[in-house]
Amino acid sequence: MGNVTSKLPKCRTVLHNKELIQWQIEALMGAGIEKISVVRGYLSRTFDLGLQYFENHRWADTNMVTSLMTAEKWLSLSNCIISYSDIVYSVQTARILLNSPGEIVITYDPKWEDLWSQRFENPLLDAETFSIKDGRVLEIGGCPTSIGEIEGQYMGLLKFTVQGWKSVKKYLRKYSQSELDKLEMTTLLQGLIQSGIDVSAVPIEDGWYEVDSESDLSLYSEMPPVSQGYFPGY
Repeated sequence: MGNVTSKLPKCRTVLHNKELIQWQIEALMGAGIEKISVVRGYLSRTFDLGLQYFENHRWADTNMVTSLMTAEKWLSLSNCIISYSDIVYSVQTARILLNSPGEIVITYDPKWEDLWSQRFENPLLDAETFSIKDGRVLEIGGCPTSIGEIEGQYMGLLKFTVQGWKSVKKYLRKYSQSELDKLEMTTLLQGLIQSGIDVSAVPIEDGWYEVDSESDLSLYSEMPPVSQGYFPGY
């Protein structure tokens, strides 16, 4: 993100006159979720949202699974929606995930190519493999060699029930601390699948944005906000 994130973390980047994290909070609250927390790391002192915080003090040396594990207190006691901090999605998307059955559930975009084609000259360079059968994920997170290997794109929005999180914790015992520190979410999900743990997936018909670069911001700034009903390719 270049200089855009030199003084503020990426989730505080402004899109359509509102910070990304504010779009997320409003979508979650609109779906009826009132208890919201943020895992802080980079430039944590800049957050002043009146929410509860979990701290990843080792953010510079760890990946997102380690950040997630700092929220163990919540994950062990109640069903939780987990959102990446650099995405924008609708209230309806959050509501669909909240009400979806399954112990571990992710959202995915079956029309991903429409958005990726606007973001990248070659959509395959950033996309990941994704296959699904009967609502369960078979493969996620690999490097595709063709569009046919991608039945959708994982959005970075998922749900763990208390039992689902117990399964995750049990699975994670196989990793050393150094391995945990490097673990990405899609790698975790693929590992769960390979170990026989069901990961369910629900398709999202509303559009969404993923902000990974200044060019993404430039592209989305020319589009109406998701909340106004504009969904690229839909």
